[in-house]
Amino acid sequence: MTRIVDYNDVEILRKEYVVLKNVTFSIAKGEFSYLVGRVGSGKSSLLKSMYAEIPISEGEASVLDYDLTSIKRRDIPMLRRKMGIVFQDFQLLTDRSVYDNLKFVLQATGWKGKGEINDRIDETLDSVEMANKSYKMPHELSGGEQQRIVIARALLNSPELILADEPTGNLDPETGRQIVSLLYEIADNGTSVIMATHNLKLIEGFPGRVFRCEGKQLIEVPNGI
Repeated sequence: MTRIVDYNDVEILRKEYVVLKNVTFSIAKGEFSYLVGRVGSGKSSLLKSMYAEIPISEGEASVLDYDLTSIKRRDIPMLRRKMGIVFQDFQLLTDRSVYDNLKFVLQATGWKGKGEINDRIDETLDSVEMANKSYKMPHELSGGEQQRIVIARALLNSPELILADEPTGNLDPETGRQIVSLLYEIADNGTSVIMATHNLKLIEGFPGRVFRCEGKQLIEVPNGI
């Protein structure tokens, strides 16, 4: 089993305050997993630790073969290129089109050839059923359409891991289900997905491993919920 994420007895601090402690878990290639728990329970902090936004204060932690306890600042961009991050509030660049949002990411991560960039953008938009929206500005899209673009952005560099932080939080229930269905399909194709959510109904429709943040601990929940 190829481990994409491997944490052993990890402690995570925010401003010297212990958010999570004794965190031990692993995620395999192609697994779909949920992080659940109340607001402030540590879900976002755990995700941020995986892309080295928050340092690991104790224990052992590796993500995509990077040791997070000793990762150098110069290596963090390389780690993040191997993963995709999906935010609740989209974080699209509002002053440019969908196409230019995606082009910006590709150019920032080293893509040079115009033809290759065009082909990758077309391919990725098609995979999230947004092939005909590349000319649109973000404000011209619905919330669900914007989130599909965010997922397309996360997929651009063929990541091995997608971290989705409450990706349905700003969406109506049906649109939220469509977004989770899309992420589920991505996991089926071999990309590991870790999704933070407070919506337990989604888990009933799209089963996966469930980890609960509670009492500064991370607990795997048997049978899903």
